[in-house]
Amino acid sequence: METRLAVRLAELRAERGWSLEELARRSEISRSTLSRLERGEISPTAALLGRLCAVYQRTMSRLLAEVEPEPPRVVRAGAQAVWRDEASGFERRSVSPPHPGLRGEVVEGILRPGADIAYDGPPVPGLEQHIWVLEGAVEITADGHVHELEAGDCLRFRLWGRSRFRCPGPGPVRYALLVVLP
Repeated sequence: METRLAVRLAELRAERGWSLEELARRSEISRSTLSRLERGEISPTAALLGRLCAVYQRTMSRLLAEVEPEPPRVVRAGAQAVWRDEASGFERRSVSPPHPGLRGEVVEGILRPGADIAYDGPPVPGLEQHIWVLEGAVEITADGHVHELEAGDCLRFRLWGRSRFRCPGPGPVRYALLVVLP
């Protein structure tokens, strides 16, 4: 999957006719890091992938779905794509991946205690999100508002600006995220 992701990132830049310098300017990611990402020499962190998704106006799920074959109507647990960012302590399972013609998707997220991931902005302005905490606790900041959630709580909002997901511990947090394109 990482190889296909690297190829897709290079394709997205080429489709826009951007040089690495232009993409670096737009994403605020160094040219050398972008080059290494596109050659598959390094794996993107959640934060870097978030920046690239914003520049390309895609949700992370949609970008990851573009490197996967067409998803079936029934997505068996064993077939759900899982992406891990060991450095930030984030695991992401695409429970119901994006599909052409559908606006919603379901993601399972797991953050280790102490994990703290910030995004500069949504990949698509006005992106609707519903976050249902299944286990543990999480602090979510969306558009400057801080929300402390525990198991069973659900936060819903449209995202226009920055966001942050932080797991205060003592254990990991597991949550379901429903994403709906505007």
